[in-house]
Amino acid sequence: MAFARKRARELSIAPGVLPTGKWNAITDVSGVKVGHSTLFEGDDIRTGVTAILPHDGNIYQGKVPAGIVVGNGFGKLIGSTQVEELGEIETPILLTNTLAVPTAADALIDWTLSQDGNEDVQSVNPIVGETNDGWLNNIRKRVVTKASALEAIEKAESGRVAEGSVGAGTGTVCFGWKGGIGTSSRVLPKSLGGYTVGALVQSNFGGVLQMDGIPVGKKLGQYYLKDELDDASSDGSIMIVIATDAPLSDRNLKRLAMRGLAGMARTGASMSNGSGDYGIAFSTAEEVRRTLERRSKNWSYSEVPNDLTSPLFQSVIEATEEAIYNSLCMAATMTGYKERTVEALPLEPVLRKSDKHNL
Repeated sequence: MAFARKRARELSIAPGVLPTGKWNAITDVSGVKVGHSTLFEGDDIRTGVTAILPHDGNIYQGKVPAGIVVGNGFGKLIGSTQVEELGEIETPILLTNTLAVPTAADALIDWTLSQDGNEDVQSVNPIVGETNDGWLNNIRKRVVTKASALEAIEKAESGRVAEGSVGAGTGTVCFGWKGGIGTSSRVLPKSLGGYTVGALVQSNFGGVLQMDGIPVGKKLGQYYLKDELDDASSDGSIMIVIATDAPLSDRNLKRLAMRGLAGMARTGASMSNGSGDYGIAFSTAEEVRRTLERRSKNWSYSEVPNDLTSPLFQSVIEATEEAIYNSLCMAATMTGYKERTVEALPLEPVLRKSDKHNL
């Protein structure tokens, strides 16, 4: 009987010291929604789109402050330069496969132009990130359509988030095992502001997996640079999306995004030459939202100062680390393009972790 897939906490893998939100997901940040469009067709199509919406309103008219960082730049992140310049996001964030980025961006433009209140809009900066799922997915078929991208947006909802081999994580590989979509959250105590931080990842990278300090990759003989290891687990990419309700400037949101890479490093990532490793962080706090009215005059707001950001940094590191574990733990074994099979991370030895160094 197959061992049921479980989230990391069900295996007693609970990195860090801070508590999670209700769903232990990016959707614990009020207003954030996530949707997936999954394409699983025949014996060679294993791909999809994942959408993250910062809030329920017109995102173009209520832009959110944001920051983007690059760990290793072998990737395609449409819209990053305008975020770098202006420190704001004006569309949903879409994740998909490498060759579907232009199509997804086109869909985002269509969606934004169609929103009530955007009748006079003549410039849209779509945010689309990717990882390459070509090991399990026949990526050159380019089956992701604008309808696929729009489906992910329309399906976006709050609450529990589907993880593993779904949406943009359908065909991904992580540490040589099946990767996918993962999410997690952290909630600060009232004394530290009571803010919520959530992370969502599209995991498709390599390295030497460790889980909350357990050397899983070494113990199970699956890791980058091992002589017999095939190319599927030595390279790859990750997209890390961070949301928070803390009122932050775009400068400090960029600092939050950087801590997402620290959470990635905790899992044993190699951040190799062919890896595209990106972090995007945004704030949903209403007081820092860049509405049309505020953009037309001088305005001021209270924000979390530099000296109080460290607990938020810790939250990002912990949430990102656990989101990556969830992407692995929830993904099932998959066979795809060219009859390649990528095994799921075996959960039985992870569950038996009473002695962290004797799996």
